Amino acid sequence: MKFAGIDLTEPKVMGVINVSPESFYKGSVKTDKKSLIETVLKMAEEGASFVDIGAKSTAPYLETQIPVEEETKRAVWAVETIRQYVDIPISIDTTSSEVADEAIKVGADVINDVSGLKSDRSMARVAKSHGVPVIICAHKKLEDFKDPIHEVTEALKESLQIAYESRIEKENIAIDPAIGFLRPNWLPWYEWDSRILANLNVLKGLGFPVLVGVSRKSFIGAITGRKDLNERLPGSLAATAIAVWNGVNIVRTHDVKETIDSVRMAWFMRKFRM
Repeated sequence: MKFAGIDLTEPKVMGVINVSPESFYKGSVKTDKKSLIETVLKMAEEGASFVDIGAKSTAPYLETQIPVEEETKRAVWAVETIRQYVDIPISIDTTSSEVADEAIKVGADVINDVSGLKSDRSMARVAKSHGVPVIICAHKKLEDFKDPIHEVTEALKESLQIAYESRIEKENIAIDPAIGFLRPNWLPWYEWDSRILANLNVLKGLGFPVLVGVSRKSFIGAITGRKDLNERLPGSLAATAIAVWNGVNIVRTHDVKETIDSVRMAWFMRKFRM
């Protein structure tokens, strides 16, 4: 199995860089050229197989709306800058087809849409026209008292239908269960996210590479009691190991070096599972 040309026989790591000052984890924010270049070179050196660029925060619990012109400006600057220094696939994290289109023109290789192609119906068309892979995130209005895995699966199937209607090839799709994004009324969000991670192997049945992002997210803070995001790395690594044990293909993280060690340990042990 491959995604964006990267062999996924073993799980791979995607480094996260934000150029959006409003992002929830300030340690990931790089708004000057020097720190941006240093960060992406370090991630590549540490073993990241992908790098994901966010030009607007997508955290569902923050008020982070900015004009699309500003998001486009940030995205183009970041992608154009780092494209000169690394040859690993660059993912653009956006729900705007306009931003995705402009980012791809200057070197982005993958579209990462947390709305699952649902917020901007031109997104699938842009992906198809450029021939780039897409990461489809589970996104829907949740029904009360429904099983988390069922809800995530249904959300992903809806987005996959949008992709198929735009003739996006199956080999150009990866799926993401939206850890931290789906917040039901009837169940604590941290239990919802935990149920998803504990049963991630079920999503493998859809037949696509599975990507998860657990890095420093609020469910880790809720479970461990670590309100300070700078104290959530150990919890993030534990969640990463569980995701790998349950079959994840790509782990999206702010901490590449440490996450790669967690991935390698879990993957090595998983091979001996009875």
